[in-house]
Amino acid sequence: MVAALRAGDVSSVELTEEAIGRIERDDDGINAVCVRDFERARGAAREADAARARGEEGALLGIPMTVKESYDLAGLPTSWGMPEYRDHRPAEDAVQVSRLKAAGAVVLGKTNVPLGLQDIQSFNEIYGTTNNPWDHQRTSGGSSGGSAAALASGFGALSIGSDLAGSLRTPAHFCGIYAHKPTIGLVATRGMVAPPAAPLPVELDLAVAGPMARTARDLTLLLDVMVGPDPLTHGIAYDVTLPPARHERLSDFGVLVLEDHPLIPTGSAVRAGVNRVADALVDAGARVERHSPLLPDLTEAGTAYMQFLFSGSVARFPVDAYEQLQIQAAGLSADDQSLDAARLRAMVFSHRDWLELANRRELHRHGWRQLFAEFDAVVCPITPTPAFPHDHNPDVLERRLDIDGVGHPYFDQLVWAGLATMPGLPATAIPTGLSPEGLPVGVQLIGPMFEDRTPLRLAELLEQELGGFQAPGR
Repeated sequence: MVAALRAGDVSSVELTEEAIGRIERDDDGINAVCVRDFERARGAAREADAARARGEEGALLGIPMTVKESYDLAGLPTSWGMPEYRDHRPAEDAVQVSRLKAAGAVVLGKTNVPLGLQDIQSFNEIYGTTNNPWDHQRTSGGSSGGSAAALASGFGALSIGSDLAGSLRTPAHFCGIYAHKPTIGLVATRGMVAPPAAPLPVELDLAVAGPMARTARDLTLLLDVMVGPDPLTHGIAYDVTLPPARHERLSDFGVLVLEDHPLIPTGSAVRAGVNRVADALVDAGARVERHSPLLPDLTEAGTAYMQFLFSGSVARFPVDAYEQLQIQAAGLSADDQSLDAARLRAMVFSHRDWLELANRRELHRHGWRQLFAEFDAVVCPITPTPAFPHDHNPDVLERRLDIDGVGHPYFDQLVWAGLATMPGLPATAIPTGLSPEGLPVGVQLIGPMFEDRTPLRLAELLEQELGGFQAPGR
């Protein structure tokens, strides 16, 4: 699109009208774009065409795209799917929305999310359910499920989402598109905050903002617009220059491939996807290993991730609800080392407990540094299965994930996403093909901290090697 715009083969107005037409024609069945801003988009497209006529340039000048509902966009509602905030309209754009507009992007609207961004599906009382474009009876993922479904359907060329528990990577995996979870702290997140909190430049402990696209190369294009510290804090003193990718040719990469996790089985469809990537790497001459003593302990990593995730989730619970959790945690058997038990205990962590957990994280980060002195990337699942059928049981503890006919606790599937999230590593989600049922299957490429260009470049090379893989919307 950028090349066509620069050559004068198409206008931003034409691209924008085509995207709007797709949404108006097809989104009733998908329900991805929950807040439409078409008139302002048309105005931005006209401005982009005028700017180009004046000789101006911008990385995204004239490109139509969407943003996740959780980002503040002045004049539009930011509810995070919470009914009590359906009319909450921020007065200013999130820092990432500002960066998109400064780069010339045309924002078509906002995409659907789960209630409070706290699910692996995207549905809420305000905007309803977002369906998977490949099978409307299945979820598009969460919490950036609206963005992934929009991209898979051709509703704009790019989108931005966020990731705390795989919220960029899981929807990409479920919908057959690309996404990148940046290194923790690399991308400013001000203005992506649950209402009614003020949009302050806080440093998040696990969550990141990141790009989503239909091709691997477009992830880098969008990430380059997004990177950099908040101008209200660290940006006063410094800027960011990412190091180049470690290699330019697939044959030069050293890759560790993982398909098994001690805390949850890997379904056959996902296992096949991991092995498709491994075979492509081997065929291209890359060094591929299946085991390494340098890999941090996966059981400890998965447990620690759950403890971080759930200790933060209850921070603002009412006192009586918190006291009930304390009673339940005290009743656990000391022998119960399940993830359910780890999550419950973490909900009532003391500050002392949390500091000890944070120290364990630093030991894991050091372990990853040692591993990435030997390898350039790790290839592994994002979740154990392709997209699963909609499950809106309000008691999430009763939900079960079906892995090849056997039910497992719903939230246990997060351990693969947590492998990169807990230590703050970058991870790029790429599609690998379709399952026997015709559902997309993706994997993640985990890279060294602050070397985001390495997994991104690997993603580009694998896209070429696998022959490319396009989602339904064209």
